[in-house]
Amino acid sequence: MKIKKAVFPVAGLGTRFLPATKALPKEMLPVVDKPLIQYAVEEALNAGIEQIIFVTGRGKTALEDHFDKSFELENILLSKNKDHDFKAITSLVPETGTIIYTRQNEPLGLGHAIWCARDVVGDEPFAVLLADDLVKSDRPVLSQMIQRFCRLRASMVAVMEVAPEETDKYGIISGKDIEDHVIQLDALVEKPKPAEAPSNLAIIGRYILTPEIFSILGEKKKGAGNEIQITDAMSILLQSQPIFGYRFEGRRFDCGNKAGFQMANVAFAMDRPEIKDKLLPFLKEIIG
Repeated sequence: MKIKKAVFPVAGLGTRFLPATKALPKEMLPVVDKPLIQYAVEEALNAGIEQIIFVTGRGKTALEDHFDKSFELENILLSKNKDHDFKAITSLVPETGTIIYTRQNEPLGLGHAIWCARDVVGDEPFAVLLADDLVKSDRPVLSQMIQRFCRLRASMVAVMEVAPEETDKYGIISGKDIEDHVIQLDALVEKPKPAEAPSNLAIIGRYILTPEIFSILGEKKKGAGNEIQITDAMSILLQSQPIFGYRFEGRRFDCGNKAGFQMANVAFAMDRPEIKDKLLPFLKEIIG
């Protein structure tokens, strides 16, 4: 039951960040000096994931190139004795065979993107990470979840409280606390109106799923937004298997919107002394 594979749905167009994402995948937008997708991949590898599965679409070659060797750049850096930069770009290239790419040919929703990885995942539990959800924490969220999964042996989602008026932006869960940080779910609803939401506990972009989810997603039933929703599929799975919510430790930044993305840049920059010394006085100046 070890979690060895992680799926990264990266086929989205990133229209909220146009015109920046006209030619650049949104997952390649940098927070300080690393693209969003690199933070997510590093989180997965640090949690013991052995195989990275990217579900891509058109226009994602920059993402693929990022995790590949660049012989010309490496040679230039070595010739100029830029050892730090050389290590930075070579260390992010996983061992050959660690990364696998598959395509989502139609934008049919997150559930469909996950279903596209079914043949690569096979008959074993797996993780799903959404790069848009960047979490600043002492211990990576996926590591926190895998530790609980090893004991609970059931599907799990990372959850956090959101403002009650924002429930229509998330998958929302309800359930009962069974231990510290862990909730046993009794319902999942995709983007309910605030008046109809069972709680204000929202699912964020970290999942551990059992392989039975694929047969449900394979029925391709559409839900909110006329898309195949993973929340709807998990609601069906809940009828035959327990599912748990995990209140993770850390601060989540929604890098799927411009404000959240800028907040993440400031927060992560403040961890870098060489940047903080210049950034902090500037922030104080513009704030007033």
